[in-house]
Order: sequence, then C-alpha cells, then structure tokens
Amino acid sequence: MTDSVLCRRDGSTLVITMNRPEVRNAVDGSVASGVAAALDELDEDRSLRVGVLTGAAGTFSAGMDLKAFLAGERPEVPGRGLAGLTESQPRKPLIAAVEGHALAGGCELVLACDIVVAAQDASFGIPEVKRGLIAGSGGLLRLPARIPSGIAVEYALTGRTMPAVEAHRWGLVNRLVGSGEALSGALEIAAEIAANGPLAVRTTKQVIRESKSLPTASAWDRQRELLGVVLASADAREGAAAFVEKRQPHWLGE
Repeated sequence: MTDSVLCRRDGSTLVITMNRPEVRNAVDGSVASGVAAALDELDEDRSLRVGVLTGAAGTFSAGMDLKAFLAGERPEVPGRGLAGLTESQPRKPLIAAVEGHALAGGCELVLACDIVVAAQDASFGIPEVKRGLIAGSGGLLRLPARIPSGIAVEYALTGRTMPAVEAHRWGLVNRLVGSGEALSGALEIAAEIAANGPLAVRTTKQVIRESKSLPTASAWDRQRELLGVVLASADAREGAAAFVEKRQPHWLGE
C-alpha cells in the first residue's frame, strides 16, 4: 500500500481511502496500485466481509490525473482497468461513500461499486467529452444500465454534472445523507451486510453480476449451479439451525 491509498478496518469492513487531497484524489499510478492491492486484501482475507471506497478531505475523486496522463502515465492495472476496479470488481460487496465530486474516472469508480451512499451536496458526472476524451473506464457502459438510458445519454454527451439529489432520484445513489456523513452511512450498510452469511453474500453478488451478460435460460442454469453450492454449505445448515434455535448464527464462510 502507498500513502496515496489508506486502509483501515472497521470490524469486518475494509475502508479504502484515496488520499491525494491536493489534486482532489485524482487517480494516478500510485492510487491505481494502492486500490488494487486493497481490493486483493478484501477478497483474500476471510475476516473481511465488505469494502468501502471513499476519498480524503471531503471529495471522492476528480478522476484520472491529467498531468500524469500528459506525462505518459496510465492509472490502470492491466486486465483490471482504472484503479484496478473498473474492469474487475472484487467478489465481496463494495460500497462507495461519496462526498464532494465524483467526476470522470471518479464517477466510473462509483459505477463499479455495488452500492452508493452520497452526501446531499455531492455531485457526479462523466465530463470527458469536454476534454476531447470519452468515459472509457465503464461510464458509457454502466451509466445507461443504472439510470434511464435517455438521461444517461444526455449527461454523457453534454458532460454536465449531476447533483446527488437528482442521482438519487434516478437510482444511481442508494442512500442520501447529510454532508460529511457518507462514510458513516456506508458503514451502517456494510454492518448489515456483514451480519449475513458470507458465502451467501458473495454468491448473491456473483449471480447478480453474471446474470447481466447471460441469456435468461443460461442465467437460470448458472443460478441453479451456484445455489447448489450454497445449499450444501455449512453456513446454510448453520443459518437454518440458528433460526430454529432462536440464536444468532456463527458463520464459517463455507
């Protein structure tokens, strides 16, 4: 991990903070490698259940560091995309906690997360066209899937910024909170998720992700395959036993 990305644990949640406040947490190579390493830790550590991605000093991220780009640097991880996230999401749930701006690549990082908590005065946008670029780290692929297509097209072509209140109305933001409260709101949701069976949570995310790219019949077949693994797991037996015995379950994650 580098100073450009800070990690801390909050129970079974890993909080990943992009830490370049002097450039509004713009993503350069050090941020990309740091976030990628943190996501690897999230997936590999059995004691971790959920990740939260946020930015330091009251802003999420202004996107790709254009000065680094002009110097020939690409803030991507081969095969994994921008910040090691946009083309290869972690198996475990990832929540975006957004304060201030989430623009360009910053917005694309948000779109790669499973759940979004945002301060009421936050804003989102893919303004790449204003710089002669395109939102090529998932913005043009994911935004029309998250909000009405016509609205997504308008924002993509104009490069206009979307206030968090509007983003919440269109369904891009799951939960609106007061200014400065995005991280605490994200941690509340993370705690709810972490209380559930870890194998079931990972598989639920897997089914949702994979089904988007499969024909309906194939999606049902894949779900049956994954469901069989869950039904045969120790966690499934533990969950049923805990319900019958009126106690809290003790998950093994398998």
